[in-house]
Amino acid sequence: MNFPHHLIDLVFAFDTWVIIGFIGQFMFTMRFLVQWRASEKLQKSVIPPSFWIFSILGGSIVLVYAIHKQDPVFIVGQAAGLLIYARNLYFVIREKRHSVSS
Repeated sequence: MNFPHHLIDLVFAFDTWVIIGFIGQFMFTMRFLVQWRASEKLQKSVIPPSFWIFSILGGSIVLVYAIHKQDPVFIVGQAAGLLIYARNLYFVIREKRHSVSS
């Protein structure tokens, strides 16, 4: 009958880094939810700026977690993704500036 005791130990065994990792994963989940909501609203596939913001937030947090875990595969993957997310957000901002000035 140690099962409940082990379950409680498992729940409270999460350290700060595991929580940071879960926060990063949550940000990635949010980016898909905002993209899905925006697409459903317009009945076409769209990628709102908040998708890229959540991508950058989630990618940054998960990158910090990967660095802490010293996982080179995860580090390279997250770092490359961050460059792509930032570039896409740049395009969104640039397009908005051009449409306002036109």
